[in-house]
Amino acid sequence: MYRKSYVLMFLSFVMIAALLSGCAGMQAKPTEANFKAPAVTLSHVEVPYYVGYYYIGNKVEVTKGNKGNYGAPMMLAFIFEIENPNDFPVMMDGFQFSVLFEDFEVNTVMSPETMWIPAGKTNQIRVPAIFDTRQTLTTLLLPGAMKLKEKGISPWDKLEKWWTGMPEFSFPVSAKEGSAIFSADGIVKVVPFEAVFP
Repeated sequence: MYRKSYVLMFLSFVMIAALLSGCAGMQAKPTEANFKAPAVTLSHVEVPYYVGYYYIGNKVEVTKGNKGNYGAPMMLAFIFEIENPNDFPVMMDGFQFSVLFEDFEVNTVMSPETMWIPAGKTNQIRVPAIFDTRQTLTTLLLPGAMKLKEKGISPWDKLEKWWTGMPEFSFPVSAKEGSAIFSADGIVKVVPFEAVFP
């Protein structure tokens, strides 16, 4: 009698386990029709590295090393939330955007990171962007020159405003013309995004 009870209990466990594993295996299969675009949202921007504002021209004597045009470095970190609304995991293997200070494009950054976002979950990605006053000044003097002239703004004034105001985010920083590439089971979807902080 006890033996029959154990056998029945064992068979019950086997049937429950088979049922659960069958349900787990019923995950939706990606198709062109059911592959929903993941949402890319800018959570916030951080300033992990900042040494203040300076610019050194090539006529200045240096204590060590070579003379040159050098500028204060600064690093920003853009933290994005990547939400997968699908019933299957998706892989993100491409992520890039242009950075604008106010309405001036100053850099283009990308992340080489590849990540899987589980079904119905949200991942976070941190994208660092490095700037210095020399490179940003060059951007202002070349692509941004006409815009500065139209507005009657000195590139030096704009540069100083950005570098001294960045720790408090006293002006808008934008991620524009962004694109994130997602794939699932050979199906690829490119998702455009834009965001402004703060």
